[in-house]
Amino acid sequence: MKRLLLPIGTLAALALGWSQFHQNATDDKPNDNTNWGEYLGGPDRSHYSALTQIAPANVAQLKVAWTYTSPDSGQIQTNPIVVDGVLYGVTPTVQAFALDAATGKEIWKFGDPLKVWHSTSRGVTYWASGSDKRILYTVGPKLYALDATTGKPIPDFGTNGTADLHDGLGGQAKDKFIISNTPGTLFEDLIVMPVRVSEGPDAAPGYIRAFNVRTGKLVWTFRTIPNPGELGYETWPKEAHKNTDVGAANNWAGMAVDRPRGIIYVPTGSAAYDFYGGNRKGQNLFANCLLALDARTGKRLWHFQAVHHDIWDRDFPAPPNLITVTHNGKKIDAVAQITKSGHVYTFDRVTGKPLFPIREVPVPKSDIPGESSWPTQPVPQKPAAFARQAMTEADINPYSTDRDSLLATFRKIGKRFYEPISKRGSLLFPGCDGGGEWGGAAADPDGILYVNANDIPWIFTMVDAPKDDELAHLSPGQRLYTQNCISCHGPERKGNARSGYPSLANISQRRDRPYVSQIISNGKGMMPGFTALSAEQKQALIAFLFNDEKQEVASSSPYPSKTKEPYLPYKVTGYNKFQDSKGLSAVAPPWGTLNAIDLNTGEYLWKIPLGEDPEMAAKGIRHTGTENYGGPVVTASGLLFIAATKDEKFRAFDKKTGKLLWETTLPAAGFATPATYQVGGKQYVVIACGGVKLGTKKGNQYVAFALP
Repeated sequence: MKRLLLPIGTLAALALGWSQFHQNATDDKPNDNTNWGEYLGGPDRSHYSALTQIAPANVAQLKVAWTYTSPDSGQIQTNPIVVDGVLYGVTPTVQAFALDAATGKEIWKFGDPLKVWHSTSRGVTYWASGSDKRILYTVGPKLYALDATTGKPIPDFGTNGTADLHDGLGGQAKDKFIISNTPGTLFEDLIVMPVRVSEGPDAAPGYIRAFNVRTGKLVWTFRTIPNPGELGYETWPKEAHKNTDVGAANNWAGMAVDRPRGIIYVPTGSAAYDFYGGNRKGQNLFANCLLALDARTGKRLWHFQAVHHDIWDRDFPAPPNLITVTHNGKKIDAVAQITKSGHVYTFDRVTGKPLFPIREVPVPKSDIPGESSWPTQPVPQKPAAFARQAMTEADINPYSTDRDSLLATFRKIGKRFYEPISKRGSLLFPGCDGGGEWGGAAADPDGILYVNANDIPWIFTMVDAPKDDELAHLSPGQRLYTQNCISCHGPERKGNARSGYPSLANISQRRDRPYVSQIISNGKGMMPGFTALSAEQKQALIAFLFNDEKQEVASSSPYPSKTKEPYLPYKVTGYNKFQDSKGLSAVAPPWGTLNAIDLNTGEYLWKIPLGEDPEMAAKGIRHTGTENYGGPVVTASGLLFIAATKDEKFRAFDKKTGKLLWETTLPAAGFATPATYQVGGKQYVVIACGGVKLGTKKGNQYVAFALP
């Protein structure tokens, strides 16, 4: 491929080896190993630190060094970064801050406390050139550039310090829901931005775009739903590129970049709507792809599609890892991508050639009228999946008091490998949160991959979407609730706390109208904002939720019943975990695991349950593992740090054996990836403790640990 000829100076850069490649985000100095200068530790997203002060022999001596408490509480998914003794992070309501990394003392905080964003943020990006030092991070659809020293917006970036993440998506996306949960990826003076969009038929297109770090201007766009004449156009309906009823194929999970080669690796998500593709027949390139793009221009170098015509919400969940492995006695610079399904795909990062065989496997055909599911799906033959791929009657949870009920449900639903979602119900195992999830995997320089996994089955059921005549007897607000909210919050508005969907019953006793209006418009946590609703429709929906709709409105409504989103004939009944009446998973444990995979050979070094279910442990049932969110950090001294679990623990393992060496209880569950750094000769490891997920209590602290 002529495009990949190495420019002058690149060979010299490559000769410097791993330590130079694992460089800091700053353009003017390499990483001295004391910083955690980028999201997940570096441009390779390896979660790796060369620090060795905290080691297997002394890790049990770790104590709390400092805590930082934010004024707001809730989910914190942030992997903080540390540059030259300053830690940069984000609060639960998306306010950026800077701390003294040795003491936790606040230096500055940016954000408007009067306009709270109930979103989640996984962190910020640091860029520097000489004395110009910037923090780039997002609030809603805005990309901010802040002065890293003061926290104030840089006025000549974009418009008054912000760029609009709608730029480059076309007129159809103008008013659509767009935010970014994950830090952008730097290459020279460019920042390539991940975006999160709606997963419904109103989704914006998920084009990959690079903005200039100095000016905020759009530099290049790669269209993941191609235009006529572009590669992949024929894998969609002819009008798909106009984004009238097809969208997404976005990167939301983040990216990795090989700076010496000038290649950025972009994992993309599914096309929208997630579970029905009758309106987007075809293979759907470049959804569900690992893309290798020229970082300067956005031109495609190679791609691999892991799911053809996705109707299972099988997004790539995390950035890939750039690693070096040995195959047939030869060192190969590789890129490894984990998946929700629990597989690892490994490629030569220059050519895109798989390092282990990948087989196209025949899969069942959908029985939903109008759907055209793809006949085969690619499955890597090595390594073996790190999450279970099938469930039998023998796997029903022996600790459940509802075993007979679980068994009856299991017998009536579809449960084949890649079972299309049907009206009788279909098992997705592992579920929509993986397998692998957004916390990502850690990678050693010697080619060992460490990945935590969820092992939880979910059930999806397809139903006919309600038609206008079926909604005619409903009030305007109830009609809108039925069209937009009922699949998650239920017909009685009780939600499903175990699956993460709060009750909306009696919401007027807990929240005021402006708060609810803001949530509907902007979203909260992983709930998207409903930008397709007009102001009048939002008022009608709020009136329904607050139980004060005027009855006469039902017969002569001034509000239109239809939203601006395209109509699809089917929808799923919600994101429902397969559980018993007490919230216990239908499958036998372990429900979460930690895995060490040697990508030189494709074999496992070890596999252990991760976490303890508190209620089961109280009954003497141990080593169950738990669902987990947030990834690991691995160090040169031989340690693997991870929080992530429902039991609110922070743990350190021997990375060679998986032996538990240390654990402590956090003030709230740490559903985030930790960071480790060194200041003043002392090594610290820090974790964000926000809780909330999996029914855990809220938190608002960052906690740093160090040796006495």
